[in-house]
Parts: sequence; C-alpha cells; structure tokens
Amino acid sequence: MAVDTPLIRIGTRGSPLALAQAYETKRRLGEEWPELAEEGAVEIKVIKTSGDMILDKALKEIGGKGLFTKELDVALLGDDCDICVHSMKDVPTWLVPKTILPVNLPREDTRDAFISNKAKSIEDLPDGSVIGSASLRRQSQLLKKNPTFKVVNFRGNVQTRLRKLDDNEVDATLLALAGLKRMDMTEFVTSVLEQDQMLPAVAQGAIGIQCRESDEKSLKYIMPLNDPDTKTCVDCERAFLAALDGNCRTPIAGQAKIVDGELLFTGLIASEDGKELHEVSKSGSPEDNLKVGQEAGEELKARAPHLVEAFLAEKLEAPKTA
Repeated sequence: MAVDTPLIRIGTRGSPLALAQAYETKRRLGEEWPELAEEGAVEIKVIKTSGDMILDKALKEIGGKGLFTKELDVALLGDDCDICVHSMKDVPTWLVPKTILPVNLPREDTRDAFISNKAKSIEDLPDGSVIGSASLRRQSQLLKKNPTFKVVNFRGNVQTRLRKLDDNEVDATLLALAGLKRMDMTEFVTSVLEQDQMLPAVAQGAIGIQCRESDEKSLKYIMPLNDPDTKTCVDCERAFLAALDGNCRTPIAGQAKIVDGELLFTGLIASEDGKELHEVSKSGSPEDNLKVGQEAGEELKARAPHLVEAFLAEKLEAPKTA
C-alpha cells in the first residue's frame, strides 16, 4: 500500500556513491520498520553541495571537507529533510548546533584500492609516474614511498576518475575500496592496499546518519540501525582528528579496530611532501574509545608541533567563503 506523505525524508548528495548509501539506509529502515517498507514512506531528496559543484580546485584550497555537508546541514535545520546520510570521512569533526550524528551503519572494508592500467602495484610504478588523488593523506604516503611521483589533483565521482584514468590523464589512482564495493565496481581494482601500505582516512568505509537533536520520530527510526562496534571505532578516530584539529588541509590518517575485545588504534600525521611522517599506536578498552583517540592525537601533536602549527596557520588563512 502506497503512502501519500513520506514518514522519513533522507537528504543526500547526488553522486552515485552517495545515492547508493542513501538507498542502503532506506533498505535498512524498511527491514527494521514495516511501515517504512511501504511505497512512498521513505523519500530520498538530492541536495547539491559546494564540494560537488567546485571540481577544478583541491579541497584544501576551497575550505575542506565541510563543503560536502554545509548544504545538507542547511536542509536539515530548515526541515527540508529529516535525516542526512553521510560518508563519515566527509563529516567535519564539529557538527552544527542542534544536530547530532548518533548512528553508524555496519562498516565496509576500510582499505584503499590501487587502480592502474600500467602497473600491478604502487611499487611497480616507474619513477616519475603521475598519480591522480585529491587526498593529502594519500599524497604524503605515496611520496614517502617514492619522492619522484607526481601527485595531481583528481576530483569528481568515481566514474569520472576512472574515465580520466582510461584517457591516460594519470598513470594510476587510489580510491576507497568501500565505495567501489557499494557500487559493485570492484572489477576495476588492480590491487588492495593493506593498512601497513596505506593507512586509511579517519572514518573511511563508515556511513553516518545525522538528524536534529530534538527530532524524536527520526531518532526512533534510525537508532536500531546503529552498529555499536563501528560507532566505537569511528568515534575513536574522530577524537584523534579533533585532538589534531584535522581537516582536508592536513595529511592525517587513523584507524581503530576491535580485536579480541581490545580497541587498537593506529594514526599518523605527515608533511604534504612525505618527507616527514609520524605514527602512533594506542590500545585500550572499547569503553575508553574517546580517550584512546584523544591521547593518540595529543602524542602526535607533542611529537610534531611544527606540523600541527603549520596546518592551523593555513586553516586561519583559508577563504572565508569555504
């Protein structure tokens, strides 16, 4: 039986990956709540963001990851949607007031995928190879491996990046394996990079659901979708990022895992050219996830204060419109 008025309106970006994540959320809501499985009960509303519209510049030049969430925040606070579905690695550390992000869906594979028509692995790429990536995290780790690489800004959705690769604009690129899996595009993967080869981004592979803090109906519907282990690990990683005041102008990586009941965290901070790279490892109980992440961030800040200070200075000089 069709529903005339949606019970839940999902706000999302319009990229194929964002839509895949929104439809996954819709499916899970329908499985949990029979009334949301009815036709028309859940509406998906596409909202264009600045990050999707400005593709000719690196994220660090136009304001960082908040460009992927700013318009969604406005829609949420303006009651144009009830919940927003995000790739967690795109969500700024600090949420806008009167909103909360209480739910993480079960996490996908967090690793990066290496994609190339010319080499089987990063190590097989010849000196001077051109690698397309908009990520300073990937850039710094690539240049650490081989300083002769040229890393060029490479933005757009997954399909656009793969087309640029086929057109020989670059020799290789790196993408999150989670996104390729969610879009059934793993046939394009040349090889999968293990964590010790390329430490993933904070919150990579995780989907988050945001709502207004006072919206009891939306909270009722979304809370059963939360995966506790994913939430524990993502919150740990975001605490690490917050301690470093990290953003898209900072080469930072961090991953938390729960192994045999213990929370294990690894993080790094680096210079953009990869000449300086500092790693940290921490462990603790899952209940102390925020403490583990914060202490890891504070340790790196103490070990490399010049890197953190440079990032903060650049942040203060960033365009106010970003």
